Amino acid sequence: MCRWLAYSGTPMLLDTVLYRPEHSLINQSLHARMGVESTNGDGFGIGWYSTDGDGTPAVFRDVAPAWNNRNLRELSAHVRSPLFFAHVRASTGSAVQQTNCHPFRHGRWLWMHNGAIAEFPRLQRDLCMAVDPALFPFIEGSTDSEVMFYLAVTLGLDQDVPGAVARMAGLVEHVGKGHGVPDPLQMTVAVSDGERVWAFRYSSQGRSRSLFYSSRAEAVRRLHPELDYLSEISDETRMVVSEPLGDLPGVWNELPESSYAAIPSGPDTDYFPFSADIP
Repeated sequence: MCRWLAYSGTPMLLDTVLYRPEHSLINQSLHARMGVESTNGDGFGIGWYSTDGDGTPAVFRDVAPAWNNRNLRELSAHVRSPLFFAHVRASTGSAVQQTNCHPFRHGRWLWMHNGAIAEFPRLQRDLCMAVDPALFPFIEGSTDSEVMFYLAVTLGLDQDVPGAVARMAGLVEHVGKGHGVPDPLQMTVAVSDGERVWAFRYSSQGRSRSLFYSSRAEAVRRLHPELDYLSEISDETRMVVSEPLGDLPGVWNELPESSYAAIPSGPDTDYFPFSADIP
């Protein structure tokens, strides 16, 4: 399937996260350890918010593999952002084309997904009919991921992110089971409005794809005082990744099955329970 990461915190050059870690996302595009496929070469995308912009994100996507894209290397070495998404794609059947590359954008929102809606061609018409008619013209590609995004926007993403994603997941399961698909949904999803990041791990089978979040910065500093660069990042700086970017002990934590994380996080917990809201 795919590999992705979401970063939020102290403004950072994109290449610091995308290229420099031992098991960076660019490395994962060729050598993923935990994905269904080890190679994720069916395109890539990055989306980022700037500190002096209008609140809407910029997006750069391409059908070329991430590991040898010179434009991505050039751009990531010069763009600094406090919040960005990156995604390397392994298609589950839809065409390799730019409009099918993640992240997807609508207004201030960014969305990316790893997973699939099982037997999507059978469910596609019913799911697309549930998208708000005013939003339907914005669907440019042919992926289940983009339909999931616009369903979530339709179902109240602007008002309640976890609730809208739960209603989207519930609708997919309801439609899927109506078509005789017993376990319709497999997803890890990241979504942002430029202020916060929400990351979800859920599947109808209860065996979701891998997802990890970084420990709080103060905890990582205590564990690894030898890492000078940690003194430069804020306590609120966190990442969510499909698989760890390296093997430093105590840095990466698996997000539990059927849960979601929000960044910045509250003082009491790093994640919350999540379930589909069946209509």
